[in-house]
Amino acid sequence: MSKKLIKSGLMVTTATFASRILGLVRDIAIAHLLGAGIASDVFFFANRIPNYLRRLFADGAFNQAFVPVMTEYREMGDKTAVRELLSAASGTLGLIITIVTVLGVLGSTVLSALFGWGWFMAWWHNEPGAEKFELASLLLKITFPYLWFVTFTAMSGAVLNTYGRFGVSSFTPTFLNVSLIATAWWIAPHTGKPEIALAVGTFVGGFIQLIYQIPYLYKMRFLVKPKWAWHHPGVTKIRSLMLPAIFGVSVSQINLMFNTMLASFLATGSISYLYYSDRLLEFPLGMFAVAISTVILPSLAKRHVDADPLRFSQTMDWGVRMVLFLGLPAMVGIMVLREPILRVLFMRGEFGAHEVQMAGGSLLASTSGLLSLMLARVLAPGFHARQDTKTPVRYGMHSMAANMIFNAILIYPLGYIGLALSTALSGTVNAISLFQGLYRRQIYRPGKETVIFLIRLAMATLLMGGVLVWLCAPLSSWTAWSQWRSVLELSKLIGIALVAYGLGMGLVGLRPRHFKTVTEG
Repeated sequence: MSKKLIKSGLMVTTATFASRILGLVRDIAIAHLLGAGIASDVFFFANRIPNYLRRLFADGAFNQAFVPVMTEYREMGDKTAVRELLSAASGTLGLIITIVTVLGVLGSTVLSALFGWGWFMAWWHNEPGAEKFELASLLLKITFPYLWFVTFTAMSGAVLNTYGRFGVSSFTPTFLNVSLIATAWWIAPHTGKPEIALAVGTFVGGFIQLIYQIPYLYKMRFLVKPKWAWHHPGVTKIRSLMLPAIFGVSVSQINLMFNTMLASFLATGSISYLYYSDRLLEFPLGMFAVAISTVILPSLAKRHVDADPLRFSQTMDWGVRMVLFLGLPAMVGIMVLREPILRVLFMRGEFGAHEVQMAGGSLLASTSGLLSLMLARVLAPGFHARQDTKTPVRYGMHSMAANMIFNAILIYPLGYIGLALSTALSGTVNAISLFQGLYRRQIYRPGKETVIFLIRLAMATLLMGGVLVWLCAPLSSWTAWSQWRSVLELSKLIGIALVAYGLGMGLVGLRPRHFKTVTEG
């Protein structure tokens, strides 16, 4: 089992790595073009709302409900029944998402007022910054249809993943990145409003993503005609699982949107600083945690169908160990090298040394919750695979309440950094709750070996972090260096970190056998 999971995990990680690298190139191009001002704040705002709904209708709640049901139908061995399920699910969800998309485009002004309350109030009272609200309404009309494209993209990706075609869906996001990179480099600089050109690039990227997966579905004979089937048994089951999952996924997204709304009251650039730090956080999160959770969800669902609790727990344990192995050094490394990373990636054009320092503050705060966010991504499938989507909702509500409390406490003394820290702390609350829930239900109980494994990893990570702190130059040196020297210095530090981490693991006694499942020794 472990070898198969590792192979699938490497496939997803490789494809995701390519996507994330292109994502960084995209953000570099946008930072060079827009910097951290009014245009960037509004563009990121207009992208965040459809992406928030994407988590509900696409690769979030729907995926959590659809994959276990799809796995059940696949295990029955009747491909006709699988095709009927796909036809009913795509037609039913398709009509709903079409209505939501039309309402979103027509109601972009209302959405902009709701989630950009600070900008709306400035517009209402004819105060400075009122143009942000008007621009946000326009951009949202252009970016909102991305939700329609990405919903069907996520559905087809879920089908491919269920049948082991992980690489296709993992590679799909690269097309959005390529579209935005091309727009930022060759089209937007020649327009009077580059942020509008980027919004159009988002629309085009979403369309290409969907088109890319269609040939693979056709080859697998899953390119079916959608039909409305609200009462289809499979759709009924998906609906029953999806409704609580929507609330569960909504929690983290509501936290982000609530932070965005609060940031609209802060100084210009706050939303951009939060975006750039969040994007860097998404790199290890998407590379490792999402890849691992994507791989283990179908496997966990199969173990549940097969009524094999031991193998279920072992699969969970493998996922947790891999997250710890990758997440601990990533968290510490980003925290120590946050400003050099921001300087190398973004300091050009409209993004200067001041923006590096400001974004570094929010990145430090955000990264403190990276490991918790990664663990939550792997622990939640333990419930979803068992078709229990209600329990994570309850924990998510606790996390959302915690986020609002932390926001109220931290926003005044720390500003946008307080918002980033609130998200990190509430993510930790969520991860702890998920683990406790699995532990109490005896679904997943890590043994003594896993605890020792964590201690050893922590010791190796501390060694790596200490070496980086000792060798890393101050920000003033990084900003004074040329781009090429900064790249070389950062590459050198990353290489030293990898060597230090590897040596640390060797010194504390970690060996390849510690990364295998219990069944493999």
